[in-house]
Amino acid sequence: MASDSEKSLRHAALLIAVISAFMIPFVSNAVMISLPTIGREFHSDTILLAWVRTAYLITAAVFLMPFGRIADIMGRKKIMRIGIAIYTLASTLCAVSSSVEMLIGARALQGFGASMVFGTAVAIVTSVYPADMRGKALGIRSAFVFLGISCGPSIGGFISQYFGWRSIFFINMGLGLIILALMTWRLPGEWAGAKGEKFDTRGAFVCSASLLLAIYGILNLVRSWGPLLLLAGLGGLIVFGWLEARTPSPLFDISLFTRNRVFLFSNLTALIIYIAIAARTFMLSFYLQEIRGLDQLWAGLVMLAQPAVQVVLSPVAGWLSDKKFEPRHIASLGMAFVTVALVLLAMLDSATPISYVAVSLALLGCGIAMFSSPNTNAIMGSVSNRSYSIASATQSTVIILGMNLSMGIVMLLLTVHVGEVQLSPEHHAGFMTALRISFGMFAGLCAIGIATSLARGKSRKSAADLAPTRD
Repeated sequence: MASDSEKSLRHAALLIAVISAFMIPFVSNAVMISLPTIGREFHSDTILLAWVRTAYLITAAVFLMPFGRIADIMGRKKIMRIGIAIYTLASTLCAVSSSVEMLIGARALQGFGASMVFGTAVAIVTSVYPADMRGKALGIRSAFVFLGISCGPSIGGFISQYFGWRSIFFINMGLGLIILALMTWRLPGEWAGAKGEKFDTRGAFVCSASLLLAIYGILNLVRSWGPLLLLAGLGGLIVFGWLEARTPSPLFDISLFTRNRVFLFSNLTALIIYIAIAARTFMLSFYLQEIRGLDQLWAGLVMLAQPAVQVVLSPVAGWLSDKKFEPRHIASLGMAFVTVALVLLAMLDSATPISYVAVSLALLGCGIAMFSSPNTNAIMGSVSNRSYSIASATQSTVIILGMNLSMGIVMLLLTVHVGEVQLSPEHHAGFMTALRISFGMFAGLCAIGIATSLARGKSRKSAADLAPTRD
């Protein structure tokens, strides 16, 4: 039976985790629905506007692994607090941006701060909750991720339409200040499962540089030098793996991939699903507003169908992965729902009923909810306390890498079928071609993901892992 102090600690950790889980996707998706407006204000083309999202994702991916390891060594709360402070400052800079280039730079700084949050929030929750309660706690956190996603297009669209897109970042700044206050006064103690171990500076440099080259190459595949950067990045990651296997205190324990089947296939499936779904908001924002003529508010309300379902189902899916079913079975069924939803979205045209779009998104939300928290539960339950932050950071890196691959594929298709121009009626046919091809490709990829999800094997926790840990 947990004491009152333990319950209070768990509630505080979960409250901080859910606010941060809401805050970060809220601003990202609110900005996505506002991109057409931002583009008109700054006279920017579609490809440049995509960098408002992509710059954030690149910096987050590049620094996630190093900060995950630093958090395990120095303390998860300490690193998360620094990350929230940087993220809050960057939100202010976004709000006062005077050009799209300044906005992109501020979003990159947001990604740097977010890289300290992604790997630590889940790790702190995992540290304070016993294994037989983690799935539900992680499911609640996932629900707030999806709540942020849902409020982004809907509430964000309303705020942007009536108060201007800059007000979105001021709201985000306020949420950041609330988190900092809660961490100072409501979250005592520290968690550092690898305290006293050395930090692998060489490995961190090789990992970050390789990810930067690979991601930037992916996003520029249409250019002659893009594939060369991608190959250089992939080569660097191979060198990183070789170095880590021979380092006494590595940035990343390679055996998590080579000897931990659950960890390997859970992350591989996460990569697949986020490649398939990450660009949907970007494409559907332009589809609903530019092709179908909806304003920001109505476009946001249509897109609300997906995350609204996720908010309801995520805690249930997490609880089921704790008590009733193997996480792989729930997550694999979720992948099947996502596959069907993407097939439906691949059949959109300029006259498709809006209700069809909403139903397709609701089905997509059902699938993502069934996949997300059970998959995270499987990943975190497959590692020891000393690796919680690096495991969470690895999952977040994989997710963000998937997001970048998704945007890279979409940007390539848009460049081929639309060109680097501001979207106008004469380019609508090319845009619809790019949309249908991308969703069709993503549906095929998710069909493969069903197999990789099932291939992970059993992931039930042992009795030795039932108790929470604290340093």
